[in-house]
Amino acid sequence: MSSLFHSHRGGYVFTSESVAEGHPDKVCDQISDALVDAYLKQNPHARCAIETLATTNHIVVAGETRGAEFTLEQLEKIIRDTVRDIGYEQEGFHADNAKISIYLHKQSADIAMGVDANEGNGKDEGAGDQGIMFGFACDETKALMPAPIHLSHRILQNLSVARKSGKAKGLGPDAKSQVSLLYEDGKPVRATSIVVSTQHEEGLSQAQVRELVRPHVLAALPDHNWMCDEAEFYVNPTGQFIIGGPDGDCGLTGRKIIVDTYGGAAPHGGGAFSGKDPTKVDRSAAYAARYLAKNVVAAGLASRCTIQLAYAIGIAKPLSFYVTTHGTGLVEEEKLERILPQLVNLSPRGIREHLKLNRPIYARTAAYGHFGREPEKDGGFSWEKLDLVEALREHFPVTTRVSAPVV
Repeated sequence: MSSLFHSHRGGYVFTSESVAEGHPDKVCDQISDALVDAYLKQNPHARCAIETLATTNHIVVAGETRGAEFTLEQLEKIIRDTVRDIGYEQEGFHADNAKISIYLHKQSADIAMGVDANEGNGKDEGAGDQGIMFGFACDETKALMPAPIHLSHRILQNLSVARKSGKAKGLGPDAKSQVSLLYEDGKPVRATSIVVSTQHEEGLSQAQVRELVRPHVLAALPDHNWMCDEAEFYVNPTGQFIIGGPDGDCGLTGRKIIVDTYGGAAPHGGGAFSGKDPTKVDRSAAYAARYLAKNVVAAGLASRCTIQLAYAIGIAKPLSFYVTTHGTGLVEEEKLERILPQLVNLSPRGIREHLKLNRPIYARTAAYGHFGREPEKDGGFSWEKLDLVEALREHFPVTTRVSAPVV
C-alpha cells in the first residue's frame, strides 16, 4: 500500500479539488452535522446517523437518532439557520421558503445492542459498523497535509470570507476549486493549472468574475511565483454560473469524502463523516488515524505516514492496525505499530475519550476539510493536536528530520 505521491519520481503533476460551503453536497453535510451538534449539546451520548438531500427549494432529512428529543419545529429552525448562514436566500433555494421534510426515527435496537457497553458481562462499547479507516500526514505543508488539497481549500475559504464581508460583491455561495501542482524531487514547487468556478449574480461577465477571484487565489499561494500561466488559470470555464447550489444540482450528505480528507493523495476507506455521532468509527477512527499519523510526522519520524484501522460491528478492539511511512521513516514501522496503540486506546470508547469527541464540534468540520485545521479552544479539531510528539520522541530517540514546508 502506498500514497499516490511517489518520492522516487523526479517530476510529476498531482491535482486535488475542493468545494465551498454552498456546494449542494456540502449544504447537506452542514445540515446533517448541525443536527448532530444539536443532539450532542442536549446529550453528549446521543446517537445520530442523519442523511440530508437538497434540491430546488426542498430539503429532506432522514435517519436514526437516540438519546435526545426535538420537536419538528426545533429541527426545522436548525436546518433553516444553517442554510441562511451559508448564504442561500435565492429564488430557487431560500432559507425561509424551502420545504423541509423530516423523517427521523429511533436507532435500530440490533445496532444499539452491538454498540452499547454492558458492564454486567464485561462487554466494552463496540464499533457501530464494520469498516476500514485511513489517516495520513506529510510534511509538504505546515498543516502536515498534501499541498494540492490544502491550497484548494484555502482558495475557497478566502472567497467565502470576501463574499460574506462584502469585499467580493456579486459572488454566490456555490463554488469549486481545483489545483494542479508540479512536484520536483517529491516536493511541490508551483501550480501548473488552477480552476475556480463560482456562482455569481446576473450581469457580471466572465472577465469580471475572473478579476474578482484572482486576488483570493494569489493570496492562497505561498508566493506569486507559484501562480500558473495565465492560459492555465480557468475561472467559470463554461462562461457563466448564475444558477447554483441545490437549485442547480441535487445535493446529498457524504458525497465529497475525498474533499473531506486528503484530496486523493492517500487511501480512503469509503465511509463518510458528516451526520454521524462519534460512536461511529467511520468518523472517530478516521480522526484517530489522522491524529496518530500527524504526530508521527511532526515528531520527525517520517516525511509521510499512512495508518489503517479496521473494525467489526459490536467488537471493541480494532481487527488490524497498519502503519506505512512510504520509505521515508527513520524507525521501523513494526515498532510504530506496537507503540502507537499504547499511546491511544483505539477502541471506539478509547478514541472518543482521548479526543473528547462527545461535544457539539462537528458543523464546522463539514466544509473546507476535516483535516489540516487548527485545534480550537472548545475542543474542535482535537485530532489535529500534536500532544503525542514528546512521547514519540522518548520512545524513538532519533535525530529529528528537518522539514521546512513552504505552504
